[in-house]
Amino acid sequence: MDFSRLSFPAVVLLGVSSVVLLLSRSWRWRIGALGFQYLGVFALVSISWPSDLAAVKLVAGWMAGAILGISRIDLVTREQPRWPTEQLYYLFVALLVFLTVATVAPNAMDWVPGVRLNQAWGGLLLIGMGLIHLGISARGLRVILSLLTILSGFEILYAVVESSTLVTGLLALVTIGIAMAGAYLIVDIPLEEAA
Repeated sequence: MDFSRLSFPAVVLLGVSSVVLLLSRSWRWRIGALGFQYLGVFALVSISWPSDLAAVKLVAGWMAGAILGISRIDLVTREQPRWPTEQLYYLFVALLVFLTVATVAPNAMDWVPGVRLNQAWGGLLLIGMGLIHLGISARGLRVILSLLTILSGFEILYAVVESSTLVTGLLALVTIGIAMAGAYLIVDIPLEEAA
């Protein structure tokens, strides 16, 4: 199957899922957005790799989401009130990331030989949104999701350069390892900090 036709919808899916990860307060919505994010990663990586090798990223991402979801299933968190302008601020920050990626993505095609524009968009968008998400949050699940988002963006760009099966397996183990470490830390810390 030719996944290059699905590259633009995949970038849109990555943009929407990363904004949902940033704005959502529900851990269920965040885990669902992570699953859709890995679907977009799969589509963009499939442009450079065979689909069976790219499916490893999809399965590893969904396993990471399942691990994080299972760790949260019996925790009861209290909703803390938010300022009304907080959502507006997050949307403004996301808009700044989108504008930065729009400026940098065409130049990334010179930095990474063989990368297509939509792959550069998707990878840089996830790296930028993950860094922003990591910078504005210090809570357990949000930090782990931002690390997985940054790693997903890196994997999209790195897939153009390297198509080794061993590297694919190693990155899948890193993804699952981050999720397992995060699940342990989420369960181990007090409930007020876990949200």
